Amino acid sequence: MYLNFVWHFHQPIYRLPDSQDFILPWVNYHATRNYWQMLKIVEEAEFPCTINLVPCLLEQIEDYAEGRAVDAVWASLEKPADRLSPEELEKLKRFFPQFHPVSSAPELQLKVLRFFFSPLLRPGEKTRDELLGLRRDILTGLIPYFQKLYNRRLLELTVTPYYHPLLPLLIDLGQARAEAPELPSFQHPEDASWHLTRAREYFQKVFNQVPAGVWPSEGALSQEACALIAQTGFEFCLTDEHLLWKSLDHRPDLSLLYRPYSCAGTAIFFRDRELSDMIGFEYHRWPAAQAVDDFLRKLEKRAAQVPAEAICSIILDGENPWGAYQNNGLDFLRLLLEKVKSRPELKPVRPGEYLRTHPPATSLELVPGTWMSSFFKWVGHPDKVQTWLRLAQQREKTGFSSYLAVAEGSDWFWWAGETEEKEFELLFRSYLEKPAAKD
Repeated sequence: MYLNFVWHFHQPIYRLPDSQDFILPWVNYHATRNYWQMLKIVEEAEFPCTINLVPCLLEQIEDYAEGRAVDAVWASLEKPADRLSPEELEKLKRFFPQFHPVSSAPELQLKVLRFFFSPLLRPGEKTRDELLGLRRDILTGLIPYFQKLYNRRLLELTVTPYYHPLLPLLIDLGQARAEAPELPSFQHPEDASWHLTRAREYFQKVFNQVPAGVWPSEGALSQEACALIAQTGFEFCLTDEHLLWKSLDHRPDLSLLYRPYSCAGTAIFFRDRELSDMIGFEYHRWPAAQAVDDFLRKLEKRAAQVPAEAICSIILDGENPWGAYQNNGLDFLRLLLEKVKSRPELKPVRPGEYLRTHPPATSLELVPGTWMSSFFKWVGHPDKVQTWLRLAQQREKTGFSSYLAVAEGSDWFWWAGETEEKEFELLFRSYLEKPAAKD
């Protein structure tokens, strides 16, 4: 059985429009703690897999790598500890609450600084100046590192629509009205097309290659979205198995799940939800060896039920889960990749490579949905509906622009009504209301 591991790397835009002021530190943090770590583990294990990159994340990594980003959190880690203001110390504790009991400014600064790095780098053994230099080296080398592992055929690099919008809902928000009857009218397939085209162009500019595949934001797909993906020139996309069962009107069946399908001119891989979610949400509670053994048992049981040419897709967030694991997930990930490679019946593969010898044999009429099956997470709260209403009114008033495209990102709708962090509302409003010439 073939294994298609896909790790999704994403952060929304955290800088204010027409500035380099980053009001949240998470691109900087994940770059040095998680993105580099994942690449290093893949390289060490020589384990073929896929990393999906959202263009607005790459854009912000470039801002940091080239020294343009102005990040108040990082500035407070660079300046002398005795010059930190009470407000700066409180901000460090707010973003890194595990260090809240620390009262000494130098100790707090050093603990937070070390926490920005993967345990692979042994940050506890390095001085403050060494860590500051290491961070600079990682950021300037990160995009070339992706390219290096792609050139070695260890990675397939796929992409997401530019600012991470829900493609089916840009095409027709009415597809979610059964879950939220108060949703406004919003039908702009041309916006969805812009996000796909701009993503493809930016990816080609950064990596000097055209990406073959798409992980649509939140795994959100529909028949119309697949048609746009194909028209833009992509060969395949990926989503969750629940869309398959809804589309086939069929109970779960591994023989149906572990194959690609053709939809509106593009191939689709459907992820194994249980396996993906066990890594993403469950195994952090287990000792690493026990978790890996359980995962291998599940894989071996599945492999015994399907043809040798079947493909199992395991697709999940590649940055956020590791904070819940012991040792930032290192023990689990290293053991997992090592044990998978030791099983001759399990063959890690990149999806584009698999399609060259195993093209889809079955066509599919796709029912709309997301990796969570429905759209409820993005529409099922009065504040989410209000956020869609604000977007629809502004789109009608000013037309489309690259600023409005940022406001179309899924993250603002995910968090609406579910967080008190003022930065998300500030960012959404800043881009939504920014006057701009139409793109």
